[in-house]
Amino acid sequence: MVDFRKTAPSFGNPFGIAGLARIVEGTLDRMDSGNKAGQVFAFFNEVAIIDQLGTTLLGKVLPDGVHPSHFAIVVHLARAGNGKTPGALASAMQVTKATMSHSLKVLEGHGFIEIRPNGTDARSKNVFLTDSGRAFQGEAIGAAARTFSQFLRESHIDTISDLLPGLAAIRTLLDQNRNPGIK
Repeated sequence: MVDFRKTAPSFGNPFGIAGLARIVEGTLDRMDSGNKAGQVFAFFNEVAIIDQLGTTLLGKVLPDGVHPSHFAIVVHLARAGNGKTPGALASAMQVTKATMSHSLKVLEGHGFIEIRPNGTDARSKNVFLTDSGRAFQGEAIGAAARTFSQFLRESHIDTISDLLPGLAAIRTLLDQNRNPGIK
């Protein structure tokens, strides 16, 4: 069996072969055929395509100048709570601090967030979702739901519901292993 961890270059794409090898670290040696590795790759490939198609549809219902990546920050703040530093948000979104700084300026310009000085560290700031940001999140989710409801049928929704627990478990596993290190 080829050890992709040693032969495949990594370009920072978690869905590339080297990224896949990091995800299944420790299991490649136990596989009796490439079939399981192929299934894992096919899974992440499907997830990536679903993400791209869904993100494109979401982008069509967002206000001008607000990108899906900006919306993801709003969703993260709503889910994880207010008061995160820009650095913590950059880490959570896996983007550079410069990219996060730009995204926060866009969101602040729309009134969706407030950036306040940190009460205990004068060098730091904290990000807070505004009432307008919460309303924006609800409106965007509603608009996306209306878009998806144009073609999703009950059987599709049942499939999505059945998949959610497993997807959440895989997301948690990946989140816990952001930097597994390849030996």
